[in-house]
Amino acid sequence: MKWWVFAFLFLSVGCFKKKKYPSKPVIYFEEFAVYGDSATITLKFEDGEGDIGLTDDQNSSPYNVESKYYYNLYLVYYEYVNGVLKVGKDLNGDTLVFKNRLKPIYTGKPKSIDGKIKYTLSPFYYNFLSNNSDSIVYKIQIIDRALNESDWIETPLIQR
Repeated sequence: MKWWVFAFLFLSVGCFKKKKYPSKPVIYFEEFAVYGDSATITLKFEDGEGDIGLTDDQNSSPYNVESKYYYNLYLVYYEYVNGVLKVGKDLNGDTLVFKNRLKPIYTGKPKSIDGKIKYTLSPFYYNFLSNNSDSIVYKIQIIDRALNESDWIETPLIQR
């Protein structure tokens, strides 16, 4: 190989820019897959510092159990009732929200990362006590360790 081929390869590798994402996480809906009464939601994400997820021992303020930030993944359940999207309710009349603590995705020095998050809704992905659970939607948000909250996104209409 000639020297100019090596020079070209060396220079072209230096021209590739690393992706830079904002500090506020960004999420995108990718897929909703049903497995009987359970389902999996797949999201794509981007984050400027790569600080998505919490370890089991991160439970003091602001991540204490009484805080909103104890959880870092929120899915709010909605149903279509007579053609109108309404928030789903549990037996106590409270808003039906699935909450989870995502494990750390990346733990190195801060850097822009992207990837996918899969979350399983089990044993049921719908409110089996509701007469309106045949047409549902989830609104979803994630929060990183710096308490940056993504915008809420919405799944397409899910029919069972």
